[in-house]
Amino acid sequence: MGVVLLNPYSSDSLPWLKGNLHAHTSNSDGPGAPQETIKAYAALKHDFLMLSDHDFLTEPAALDTHGLTLISGNEITANGPHVLHVNARSLVPPDEDRQKVIDAIAAEGGFSIICHPNWEAHFNHCPQERLVALQGYAGIEIFNGVVTWLEGCATATDRWDRLLAGGRRIWGFANDDCHREEDVGVGWNMVQAERGNAADIMHALRTGRFYASNGVEIDRIEVDGNTVTVRAKDAHRISVFSDYARRQAVVDGPCITYTVPEDAAFRYVRFECAGCGEKKAWTQPFFIERT
Repeated sequence: MGVVLLNPYSSDSLPWLKGNLHAHTSNSDGPGAPQETIKAYAALKHDFLMLSDHDFLTEPAALDTHGLTLISGNEITANGPHVLHVNARSLVPPDEDRQKVIDAIAAEGGFSIICHPNWEAHFNHCPQERLVALQGYAGIEIFNGVVTWLEGCATATDRWDRLLAGGRRIWGFANDDCHREEDVGVGWNMVQAERGNAADIMHALRTGRFYASNGVEIDRIEVDGNTVTVRAKDAHRISVFSDYARRQAVVDGPCITYTVPEDAAFRYVRFECAGCGEKKAWTQPFFIERT
């Protein structure tokens, strides 16, 4: 029995587009008006942005984009764990049954991201059993910027690895969740998209053609059969993780090449690039199928 590695990334030389899907404005509890928020992200050279006010749909059509691609959305907050509604056409009711929320989002053509699962003093904003029970969401925030100064843990790769090891195929997102000016530009997603329009960006996000970052830039992701090469010029260490965060390989330096063994007993591998301080970048998982 052999293995086949499913590569979410394109081998074409597509541009990498930088964007954030979780930003609050004065329409809920953000640091500035919608127009000011857009301008702040444009100044940081972002390519796309979703304004995600709490249970409020900030309509982007009437706003000056400052060159950004604006994605309509909101953060469903009331009555349960917070859920990002990406590509929203309307406000979905914040039903206590979050499965109904996720289903309603999908029915109108959007997708869901579970927010900051390790937020709050109990490190359990969204319990793991609930993450397991819910179906149909695109992924979780594996980095949430605002939680770096709140109770809980800003990262949630522990939750992600447990879900992936259990057979779930979901993506990891990094977002600001800005509530203060200092929160703008601390986490983002780098998307491989042929064009910078909303449709192409949405397709790339749905299919995992992006990596998450809070400060490290990946400049090469290459797959040849069962071998993956990842290079991040500002990384000091790159690690390969599989089921339940088991580390399969590590290199102290900016580049790693790893071959998945033919007899691999794990479901996926993902790459984590560590830079200065707490700065990292996370690839999406490369799922393993048996032949």
